[in-house]
Amino acid sequence: MCFGPCPSSRGDRVSGPRAQSGVAFVPGAGARRALGLFPRHFPVTFQRGGQFRGGPCPRPLHKGPAQPPATALCQPRRCPFRATMRGVSCHLLLVLCFVPNLSGVGTQKASGCARWCPPNSECESNRSCKCKPGFNSSSPDGLITNPAQSCEDINECIQTDNLCGPYAMCMNSEGSYYCVCNLGYKLLSGAESFTNKSENTCQDVDECSSGQHQCHSSAICKNIPGSYKCRCPPGWIAIPRDKPNNTVCQEPHFPTWTLLPTAHSQALLSFSVEVQNLLRDFNPATVNYTIQKLIEAVDKLLEMPMDIGTQTQQVATQLLSNLEQSLRTLAQFLPKGPFTYKSPSNTELALMVKEQDNKDVTTVHHSQAWMQLDWAVTAGAKSSENGYSVAGILSSPNIQKLLANTSLNLEQKRDTLEDLYGSPVQSVTLTFLSNINAIFLTNTDTEKLASDVTFKFNLTSVKSLKAREELMCAYWKSHDNGSGSWATDGCSMNDTGFCHCNHLTSFAVLMAQYHVQDPRLELITKVGLLLSLVCLLLCILTFLLVKPIQSSRTMVHLHLCICLFLGSVIFLVGVENEGGEVGLRCRLVAMLLHFCFLAAFCWMALEGVELYFLVVRVFQGQGLSTWHRCLVGYGVPLLIVAISAAARMDGYGHATYCWLDFRKQGFLWSFSGPVAFIIFCNAAIFVITVWKLTKKFSEINPNMKKLRKARVLTITAIAQLLVLGCTWGFGLFLFNPHSTWLSYIFTLLNCLQGLFLYVTLCLLNKKVREEYWKWACMVTGNKYTEFTSSTTGTGTSQTRTLRPSESGM
Repeated sequence: MCFGPCPSSRGDRVSGPRAQSGVAFVPGAGARRALGLFPRHFPVTFQRGGQFRGGPCPRPLHKGPAQPPATALCQPRRCPFRATMRGVSCHLLLVLCFVPNLSGVGTQKASGCARWCPPNSECESNRSCKCKPGFNSSSPDGLITNPAQSCEDINECIQTDNLCGPYAMCMNSEGSYYCVCNLGYKLLSGAESFTNKSENTCQDVDECSSGQHQCHSSAICKNIPGSYKCRCPPGWIAIPRDKPNNTVCQEPHFPTWTLLPTAHSQALLSFSVEVQNLLRDFNPATVNYTIQKLIEAVDKLLEMPMDIGTQTQQVATQLLSNLEQSLRTLAQFLPKGPFTYKSPSNTELALMVKEQDNKDVTTVHHSQAWMQLDWAVTAGAKSSENGYSVAGILSSPNIQKLLANTSLNLEQKRDTLEDLYGSPVQSVTLTFLSNINAIFLTNTDTEKLASDVTFKFNLTSVKSLKAREELMCAYWKSHDNGSGSWATDGCSMNDTGFCHCNHLTSFAVLMAQYHVQDPRLELITKVGLLLSLVCLLLCILTFLLVKPIQSSRTMVHLHLCICLFLGSVIFLVGVENEGGEVGLRCRLVAMLLHFCFLAAFCWMALEGVELYFLVVRVFQGQGLSTWHRCLVGYGVPLLIVAISAAARMDGYGHATYCWLDFRKQGFLWSFSGPVAFIIFCNAAIFVITVWKLTKKFSEINPNMKKLRKARVLTITAIAQLLVLGCTWGFGLFLFNPHSTWLSYIFTLLNCLQGLFLYVTLCLLNKKVREEYWKWACMVTGNKYTEFTSSTTGTGTSQTRTLRPSESGM
């Protein structure tokens, strides 16, 4: 578009687009020359008809989209009308028209720039754009050549570490970043942010001194880097609230120290009043004095008679518990480090106070005890109020008298001891080898510690261990009724005397003497065996010295009594394994007992054979010879023992008894098998004998002399079988740990065994009684007269005294 016709001095209007927006005046030629806007040789005139005169219209200075209205005055076309430029007003219009054309010159210079560049980018060429600093694109070379691409903000805080320096954090912003101090820190200048690490002056804000904390008035504010904590004064109890750092503190709590109020003991009453007054007037500044006076008061109580009867365990349990609780509370007022005290009564206390976050292995000790533990277990899962933890050992020699007659809890060890000793533990005798040591921590939940605690106590007396004695680390376990007992579960003791426990309470080193025998049963056994030995010895002397009764049956009875006598002597002297270990002596004793008792049953079997020949085969010979009898009576048991020892020598001997080990599978059958076979065979023989006797008594003309003799012998043999068979039938179960009542039965039958043999084989025999009478007369000097036999008859019945040769009795 060209200039419209410049109005004259009369104010002609301009046509065209400019005419629609308002009236414009164009300076005349004189004004143009005066302003220097156009050269003099450039004539510019307009005619009223819109014809541009003096030269062509200016060509456009910009190629591209439509230009703003200011540049629309210079579009290339013919002028719409002619105008003569007069006056200054027309020259001003020329200025307004030409200034936009000057900007067009710059546009023409940048005509090669792309017009579709995305936000946060700059034109690089007519085909590409480049992201501004702080932005990047997905293109590897950083140039944007596609209108669909965009410039994304760069998060400098993620890409680069430690942009802001210590105690500060980076905050990303569009195209850049800034830094702010961490919570609890501020800049020295007081500004809210800074731009880089060199401007970092962040320092901790002391909320406690500046009054910015929210601690309760009962708590103490402690500043920590970046924050603060509300702690209770030493010894005070923290009561947490629903918000952090809003803890309320209460004064230290001590136990009531009312020991056994139902005992009505004047000593306990005076002690309780003294301790309560001491703790009521407690001053943290005199904590050492309070601890010393408390220990001295306890020593004074233990040294005087208390008149509490059988309630000593209840008093000891309460006393140990209150001591631990009071010392734990008082120790919180002590300064950091160790503390020791020894009273005039040799009661010693050792305390250690350290930071609860300490991870070292710590040792606490005094002259009577030593303890090593991982310090992390002292605080447990709960943090202490003042940031410190306490570990302590209190050793008292006077508490022992309250726990002198206590028991040992064997719930955890009973099965192990039964397997070890082969018999139930009837009772335990405890002996104190150290003082009672109360071990306590700030952590009150010590039933299961994260790591074991190691300690060692000085022994007050050292004794060599005997059979069924054990040295142990035991702890006092309180019961619901206030009493208690010693227990060992969770604790172990090595050969060097160090104890390892996974829980804490009051400990002591004890020597336990396990009694696996019932003392009453042991007394009955010893007395009964002595009686049986005397009777068996009388039987042996009778069979050897009384000539009238000597026969083949007498020989069998003699060897039977000899075997039982030797077996009883060995049993009485060597059956107990005193050392607790199965050695050569114990194995030899077991083998001899095995042999003697098997031989006794073999000779009993030979008596059944003699009875069989007497009754069943009375007319077919006189039975076995002496050599054959000895071969069976001693050869068979020797062969069985030799085979058993060769097959399993470890079956002989046990930790408690020197006898066959019933725990070795099947080995007990080396004795019970032959015994059962002999009893069965003898029983069969006796049944056949009784049947034959019954048959012969029913004959028309029986030989009454021989029948009566056989009857007497049969009754004697059956009674003998019952006594020996029943005795050893129960004896097979004697060493079973769960057969206490069988042990009583066996002991009683074993006591009657020798007495029964003496009565049936000697005292009931008439020849023996006559011989005894002769010996008695010879000793007393009286004259012996023979017994006379008489025969009396009444009606159809007749009574006759049989000769000894006829009756055998």
